Amino acid sequence: MIKSKMPNDSNLKPIYKKIAIDISNRILSGDYSIGDKLYGRSSLASEYNVSPETIRRAITLLSDMDIVKVTKGSGIVINSVDNCLSFIDKFKDIDSISSIKKNIIELLEKKKTIDKSIDDSIDELVDYSSRFRNSNPFTPFEFEIHPEMCIIGKTISETKFWEKTGATVIGIKRNGKLILSPNPLTTYKVKDIFVVICDENSYYKIKTFLYGK
Repeated sequence: MIKSKMPNDSNLKPIYKKIAIDISNRILSGDYSIGDKLYGRSSLASEYNVSPETIRRAITLLSDMDIVKVTKGSGIVINSVDNCLSFIDKFKDIDSISSIKKNIIELLEKKKTIDKSIDDSIDELVDYSSRFRNSNPFTPFEFEIHPEMCIIGKTISETKFWEKTGATVIGIKRNGKLILSPNPLTTYKVKDIFVVICDENSYYKIKTFLYGK
């Protein structure tokens, strides 16, 4: 399991601030004009999928910045467009954005390392299986895709290869190159040579899978 280093919670804006900034952006973009009424708190809570209390805090923040006015009977009314700019500038969180970006970069680097480790392990397994067939309970097996096969053009996932055979595809030889650990969306193409590991029982299931009964 990959343990990702999440950004410090103190660097992340609480949801009510994000909602307040979103409403401010909508005002700036012309969705609302001065004098327009916002939906009621319950409607906004439903729209943003949060509690009414969260909306109350967001509206209070906008009211403190004089962007909206909240009056009994009149509801929530847009009071200023210009104040939206200063509000967004005040609460934009550059540190939070940088922290998230840094976290993504770190995760991508970890993914590269893991992907390389998987490829190396599969390569080693293919080599080991070829050299030491007699001591390996799972035998590597290759099968070539011929034009008459009904699986041509379909994906590994679509044909439920593993479910039907119990064998694991560890590589595909295609156009003189070896594709290690192909993903489930890889399609069967004529002249492809699929490299799988399986036991004796799965070997016969593969023959049925390819050629039928």
